[in-house]
Amino acid sequence: MLFKPSEACLVYHSADLERSARFYTDVFGIGFERRGEGRGQFLFARLSADFSISIVPGQPQPGTSPLVTFTLAEGGIADVVAALAERGATIVSPVSDAPDGKGAAFLDPDGHPLGLYQPADKPLSRMEAVK
Repeated sequence: MLFKPSEACLVYHSADLERSARFYTDVFGIGFERRGEGRGQFLFARLSADFSISIVPGQPQPGTSPLVTFTLAEGGIADVVAALAERGATIVSPVSDAPDGKGAAFLDPDGHPLGLYQPADKPLSRMEAVK
């Protein structure tokens, strides 16, 4: 096993966070908390111990939003992305800044986009952290 995610998060891009918050609250009763600051602000709702929804600013692109994103609670995203590439996965977004952490995206063997996320306070490489 390459990694075991601590949770899955459905990440939506929204051109209007307020509109999206009203819609999901009115339709599904989801209560969001605001996280981040300024342009990095996003909406977050935990639906169960291992499933959440985040709505981040951006233009929704059919086929790429929403994105199922797996959380690496202990870090090591750089190691996982490198291992995915070694196994032939297409890396569509290398490790980069994400709200309150780092993120990356790849395609599974059927071409489905999937994301990875880790908190900002965790090491990018678990292998280096062990040394």
